[in-house]
Amino acid sequence: MNYRIHCLLLGLLMTATHVCGNPVTDMLERIDRGASKKFKVELLKNDGKEFFELDQQGNRVVVRGHNWVDVAVGVNWYLKYYAGTHLSWNQMQAQLPNVLPPVPKREKHETNLSLRYDFNYCTFSYSMAWWDWKRWERELDWMAMHGVNLPLAIVGEECVWRNMLLKLGYSEEEVGQFISGPAFLAWWEMNNLEGWGGPLPRSWYSRQETLQKQILRRMKEWGMKPVLPGYCGMMPHDAKERLGLNVTDGGLWNGYQRPANLRPTDPRFQEIAALYYEELTRLFGRSDYYSMDPFHESGDDAAIDYSASGQALMQAMKRVNSNAVWVVQGWTENPRPQMIEKMNPRDLLILDLFSECRPMFGISSIWKRDNGYGQFPWLFCLLENFGGNVGLHGRMDQLIGNFILRDHHCQGIGFTMEGSENNPVMFELMSELPWLTLSGVSSDSVAAFKQQWLRRYLKARYGHTTPAVEQAWEILSNSIYNCPPGNNQQGPHESIFCGRPSLNNFQASSWSKMKNYYDPDDTRRAAELMVQAADAYRGNNNFEYDLVDIVRQALADQARVQYQHAIADYKSFSRKPFARSSQRFLDMLLAQDRLLATRSEFRLGRWTEAARACGTTAAESDLYEWNARVQITTWGNRTCADKGGLRDYAHKEWQGLLKDFYYVRWKTYFDALASQMEALAKPQPELLGTGPNSNKTAEELFQMALPQEVTIDWYAIEEPWTLRHNPYSSTPSGNVIDVAREVCNQFLIYE
Repeated sequence: MNYRIHCLLLGLLMTATHVCGNPVTDMLERIDRGASKKFKVELLKNDGKEFFELDQQGNRVVVRGHNWVDVAVGVNWYLKYYAGTHLSWNQMQAQLPNVLPPVPKREKHETNLSLRYDFNYCTFSYSMAWWDWKRWERELDWMAMHGVNLPLAIVGEECVWRNMLLKLGYSEEEVGQFISGPAFLAWWEMNNLEGWGGPLPRSWYSRQETLQKQILRRMKEWGMKPVLPGYCGMMPHDAKERLGLNVTDGGLWNGYQRPANLRPTDPRFQEIAALYYEELTRLFGRSDYYSMDPFHESGDDAAIDYSASGQALMQAMKRVNSNAVWVVQGWTENPRPQMIEKMNPRDLLILDLFSECRPMFGISSIWKRDNGYGQFPWLFCLLENFGGNVGLHGRMDQLIGNFILRDHHCQGIGFTMEGSENNPVMFELMSELPWLTLSGVSSDSVAAFKQQWLRRYLKARYGHTTPAVEQAWEILSNSIYNCPPGNNQQGPHESIFCGRPSLNNFQASSWSKMKNYYDPDDTRRAAELMVQAADAYRGNNNFEYDLVDIVRQALADQARVQYQHAIADYKSFSRKPFARSSQRFLDMLLAQDRLLATRSEFRLGRWTEAARACGTTAAESDLYEWNARVQITTWGNRTCADKGGLRDYAHKEWQGLLKDFYYVRWKTYFDALASQMEALAKPQPELLGTGPNSNKTAEELFQMALPQEVTIDWYAIEEPWTLRHNPYSSTPSGNVIDVAREVCNQFLIYE
């Protein structure tokens, strides 16, 4: 039987064990058909240390490693630093030369950081809500090539809960009122809300169960250890009435009803936990790692015995697998010292979730714990992105410097981004740190190390470099990619285009903690240099992706400056200059839309098409598209969006969204300011002693004379867009380099 047909048949039969060669060979064939014949891969032991080694045997490149993931890291290293081929989220395929560049001298890299984690709960909604197996297969290749061997695996968690609740006597309708829609499952799983975006169709559960089984099978083929979701006590808010459980009210989360909590010390906790784990195991098997974050983002409660609660959670998990390890996020109060103090360190693994900015492991930060995590093993994690927002951002010096200062209890690294597929430079740097020799790097030499690494990265990413490209990235690495200590903003600098308009627009979302730390002229100059070099890179996929992203950032930064000009003209009552400056701002917004149209990664249609494709009926597709539109705009209903502050948390600079959503808001606002000025230029009745304000006090009239914010019901403007079904395409339009140059010449190059 033909080898490929044999593999296909086995895949269709959903066999538990992959027998078609090895996962590296299959990955190479997905990268480039026939590529596996150009490599020889070998598994070797290495005195317990993980390693990969590059060598040459005739015309074939030899890649050895401690396990298949290590070999995949070696393949990636070879492709980047020998073949000039950088595989990234924007492209996971390549056309390799018939004869690969040789490895002239054996090269070996080792690490004692044996655990490499991936994903945040939020990633599964902000980035992966609509992924099918084809997209997941590419991601799993990316994960292996970047060393991931401990991935969070929560796809299909809703299937476990549906089955469990049905067994407890809940109806399908009641289950639908509890489990959220696809774009909001992460916050349901984190005990933040119930039902929003649902109810889920039966076809969704079937889809996700099948998808999770495919994902887990591939993870196990690689030798990865999936982290399955454990049970912390979440229950529907009516569980007291329905089941007689002694649950505590979850209260509200930004306007949403939170699920109730069954305390781990409750006599019936073990009963419910056993039912949960039984269903989880039946569907997806046992795991060696379970993720649990009890009391997530909640204040201390004197009524809770945290030590006993931790023991009860551990006991329920250990009944499933006595060797299982509890994975817990190091985030705000968690893990509370009193919850874990009596545990065996071997039973717990802590994710230091925001190590590049707010480390808890003992070094200086606003979240520093004086004794770190004590004797407990932990992972150094890169959070990088919140809300899946689009924007250049990084803390290169802090990342390297903090990584050097980790203690000996650190067992590995983790990617814990809320949104993926952004800022590839930061994830490349993070993935390589465990394999690099850093013994000679001190806090004084971090900058030099960074620049040396960056030069190698650029050559790998683009195949070759030019002085202009190197200069552009040097500027970026020392400005927007070097957010300094003390600045605790959550992810990228937010685009002025994406925030609800006001006279003092700064942050787009409620919790960004955004604070200026780089000169907008830095990104403008970097964009100018990239455009200057662009003709030498026509057709270079990685360069063209970065070109759009960098010019996009520069235009957003200059638009913030332009906004200030417009507001200054308004406050100066300079009506004609205001008309010009506000129109220029709107022109910049539409230019951003044209620029982003040239790459599918920056098109709204990529998100909405994927959402609609999940449906098996028109009604299902409409529900999923509504989920997709709401998440990136209002996030919630009127109460949750406005009073809860959730609106625009997941804002995106995407083609289509800019033109049809953000432009409408800004045009409405500037028109309202212009109308206000026009009205003020006319005779005011109160000055004649006859108007409605004629009896106001002098102080009241003084306040009225100041520039007044216009009142606009933003939600009434935003919600109608979320309810529409006008199509958006994922197909790019326009030439990347030509449009980037046009935008740069029009708005970024100073006379």
